[in-house]
Amino acid sequence: MGAIENLADIAVFARIAAAGSLSGAARELGLSLAVVSKRLARLEAALGARLVQRTTRRLSLTEEGAAFHERALRILAELEAAQEAVGGDGRPRGLLRVTTTAAFARRWIAPILARFQADCPEVRVQVTATDAVLDLVRDGLDIAIRQAALPDSTLMARELAPNWRVACAAPDYLARHGRPETPADLAGHACIVYGDPPMTEWSFVRPGAPPVEVAVSGAIMSNDGEVAHEAALAGAGIVLKSIWYVAGDLAAGRLVRVLEGWQSPASPVQAVFPSARHLAPKTRAFLDVLGAELRVAARRLGEP
Repeated sequence: MGAIENLADIAVFARIAAAGSLSGAARELGLSLAVVSKRLARLEAALGARLVQRTTRRLSLTEEGAAFHERALRILAELEAAQEAVGGDGRPRGLLRVTTTAAFARRWIAPILARFQADCPEVRVQVTATDAVLDLVRDGLDIAIRQAALPDSTLMARELAPNWRVACAAPDYLARHGRPETPADLAGHACIVYGDPPMTEWSFVRPGAPPVEVAVSGAIMSNDGEVAHEAALAGAGIVLKSIWYVAGDLAAGRLVRVLEGWQSPASPVQAVFPSARHLAPKTRAFLDVLGAELRVAARRLGEP
């Protein structure tokens, strides 16, 4: 089998793995089911290994298939980036796959897509909005937008904007229970905690004062930040959330910030992408647009 033909079959296999079925891959690739099946069989024959296990409901990768898939995605990403870097006029083009949390996607990714489309008409964007931390290589993703420490040293990160948490509550809650003036006052309030495990100690800093840590508690806790957010909107208590998730509610008056002047440090908003020698023009262009938008917003929101 020639090298180019082999790469084409590898690309088909990667799409099969992402779609979870031969028919799904065929639809996405614009090929017939017979052609996709033939290319998979040809690749398996060339490798001398079975790559997929077919069940009545869904296709899954074999152990050999999973190992090959991880390496294949790296090869395909490198090839695509290299081709874009040296081919033609270097304009951004192709499919860009982005993942982030559902809340961040709605609040910050969706609003820039029209402008990005106007700037880069040859790029198609697929946004996977999920609170699950996806494996970029395994799932064939180009970028993840995250606000957490980088756990995988094989990935690269680019900081897009600062991040900080603010304590806030619904006006109704504050009318009934009063407004805390210092972090220590939180001990007398219903605090909505979340995380896995729930974060029951909140840290605060302000200029000219030492850091403060306070133990908080309340009747409501969740492993999901959006549950905590919605509970706060309903007046259930005080929540500590990233400014990027509550900015709209603060501006609209649905939430009110408490402990003015106190910030809770958090990991910056960053773009995470597979380590590669070349950053594709489509990826660079998207990060430039998103980064510029977030930096302007950070200044507007009172960047500490």
